[in-house]
Amino acid sequence: MPDEKPYGETMKSKGGLTRLISALRYTWDGLRAAAKHEEAFKQELMVVVPLSIVAWFVPVAAYERALLFAVLQFILIVELINSAIEANTDHISLERHPLAKRAKDMGSAAVFLTIVIAVSTWAAVLWNHYVK
Repeated sequence: MPDEKPYGETMKSKGGLTRLISALRYTWDGLRAAAKHEEAFKQELMVVVPLSIVAWFVPVAAYERALLFAVLQFILIVELINSAIEANTDHISLERHPLAKRAKDMGSAAVFLTIVIAVSTWAAVLWNHYVK
């Protein structure tokens, strides 16, 4: 039909409240997709959700509490980016290729380093208050 816009143009950002509502819907769809299709994301949720709740009740300074919470969310953020890289790589081709392996391995390394940051942060904050 001549009145229909090309698919790419329909994906362009709208303004105002419509854009905000669309962005929230896309965010929700992305979180649901990760929770449904990504085993690593599911496993991380099983750790991050309870610890995020615990973070708000640990008797530490407000900035430390925020830091404990933030590093946990950072794990999920990097896992979402890693999953997006993997999905896009697989969309382009399921064929084995050294560049595809490199992209996936680097995404995995980013998740690992984020977990190291989170564990180190929790250890430092708790050590400072309870072991020292």
